[in-house]
Amino acid sequence: MKLKAIKYITGLFLAVCVLEFLTPSCIKEDDYLTDISVLEFSADTLKFDTVFTTIGSTVRSVKVYNNGNQPVKIDRITLAHGSASRFRLNVDGDTSLVARDIEILAHDSIFIFARVNVNPNSASSPFLIEDSIVFTMGSASQHLPLTAYGRNAVYHYPDHVIHDAAGNSYPYSVIDCSEPWTDAIPHVIFGYAVVDESFTLNVEHGTEVYFGKDAVLWVYDGGTLRVNGTADAPVLFTSIRHDGHYADLPGQWGYIWLSSGSRDNTVNHAIVRNGYIGFLADTVVNSNPTLDIRNTVIENMSLAGIYGQGARIEGDNLLVTNCQTATLALTLGGRYVFSNSTFANYWSYNMRRSPQLILNNWYESADGAIQLRPLQQADFYNCIVYGSANEELALDFAESGTASFSFTNCLLKTQLSIPQSLMTNCLINQDPLFVDHSAADYHLKAESPARGRGNTAYLKQQTDLDNRVRSNPPSIGAFEFFEE
Repeated sequence: MKLKAIKYITGLFLAVCVLEFLTPSCIKEDDYLTDISVLEFSADTLKFDTVFTTIGSTVRSVKVYNNGNQPVKIDRITLAHGSASRFRLNVDGDTSLVARDIEILAHDSIFIFARVNVNPNSASSPFLIEDSIVFTMGSASQHLPLTAYGRNAVYHYPDHVIHDAAGNSYPYSVIDCSEPWTDAIPHVIFGYAVVDESFTLNVEHGTEVYFGKDAVLWVYDGGTLRVNGTADAPVLFTSIRHDGHYADLPGQWGYIWLSSGSRDNTVNHAIVRNGYIGFLADTVVNSNPTLDIRNTVIENMSLAGIYGQGARIEGDNLLVTNCQTATLALTLGGRYVFSNSTFANYWSYNMRRSPQLILNNWYESADGAIQLRPLQQADFYNCIVYGSANEELALDFAESGTASFSFTNCLLKTQLSIPQSLMTNCLINQDPLFVDHSAADYHLKAESPARGRGNTAYLKQQTDLDNRVRSNPPSIGAFEFFEE
């Protein structure tokens, strides 16, 4: 019994000795390196994307390496501006203003996490915010710069809530439309920002509109949206986050909703990116288009670029690309005319199972009955519909319903047997030879079959999406071909 106890105590003593040897706190002071130059960082500067005032940034991180052959003990890690800094740190779990006695074993590392908050000021342009992380060992120190650009904005926060019949809640705010939105200062939308009945929101050239998660610009019954961009200063609609991989990440906000009863909505020279749906246009209630959209890019949508539901839409000089389901979903009937546009879908985030151009003239009601909605018109002129799917055209028609559509001087990727009477001077299953669709460059190569195959009779304007005068005859699609 005594022998077993002695063996147990001896084993325990050895285990404790080993544990003490491996634990940094057991390292003698003489064992630490005192040369701060052994510290290296995963970035020369910790940079933050534009941070809107009153809205905290996302967390960024930097790794601190000890490349020496002995452990180091950093006496202090802090911010150069101390408590006055707009930045805040988390040093390997320590959120104090000053982290002390931070140990890093030989050839090991720690993480430092940082974020920044920006106070509002009177600046209309982005302003630089700077600080640095200071690493101190004895009398020596190293500095890792921190930079961010702060931006003031007009914020649209929900201050009301409505509920639908199903019990869903919609937090919203009503937009003051007495003054146009301009490029003087960005607008940031949270929840539903509503253009109310009988009001018109004018969004002038160069304006930037940013959306929070699931945020929606909602043009209500009787309201009107007019987006007045120019070729040199388009209007931008995008997500709050656009740094790193967020720059092209779909689904970061909701959509621009032109609800049933909204009227005379016009969009000219806009860029719409990184949402769920670019434009959701509901049933038309008058003889004017629900949406007249020109010279606009819609990209990176997690459902659809343009989604019409019994709407009336006219579009010209459009590029709609990189949408999970459809670049163009024209459902529940309606009237649609598109010209001189490129619908190109090479969605790569996951499997795309749907053709990108959908035409539909029916829906199924709650009781399972098929309800017909006449597709009175869906005409396409000088358009490209091409992408990575084997089939890029879906004609989802009820046989007893109205379905009027046609393609003239278009390039289409389809295996469908479409009557020749509905296809005039079209190119079928010929690669348009975009310059580089993987880099979202949908200009045409010199050998493109779409070059010079358009018809001038269907040009609504003499310039292409780059604002360059088109040739005669023009190329099919949004971009004219030019020898460089």
